[in-house]
Amino acid sequence: MSQPDRDAVFGGKPWPSRYTFVPAMRVGDTLYISGTTGTDDNGVITAPGDMEEQTRQIFRKFDALLKSLGASCDDIVSTTDYVTTTKDYSRTAAVRRELFRNGFPTSTGVLVAGLLRPQALIEISAIAVLPPSAQA
Repeated sequence: MSQPDRDAVFGGKPWPSRYTFVPAMRVGDTLYISGTTGTDDNGVITAPGDMEEQTRQIFRKFDALLKSLGASCDDIVSTTDYVTTTKDYSRTAAVRRELFRNGFPTSTGVLVAGLLRPQALIEISAIAVLPPSAQA
């Protein structure tokens, strides 16, 4: 049995060669999106102390990456949230309600001691199943 092709996905943005991971990996019609924090294009946390806004920024980044493939956040089927505190975590639900109007993906929440970016309160990874129009 042959293995499906694996393609790194960068979303049309430059990617530092020092990193030992890629933003996303496409395997067949499935896209595995690396853990992402609420940073701007320069790697700076966009909303220190605000978990809800950090969550919004993460999903903005997911949306841009998915759009580069002809997909959208509607194609996300699973997320994993890594949070450094449960304070205000419930506020991330508002973001999910706005974003996933056609049904929620599966989700796991994990409380961690810390993240690599000191001001990051949340990091999210995701899996998306790409629509046929994005699979060419």
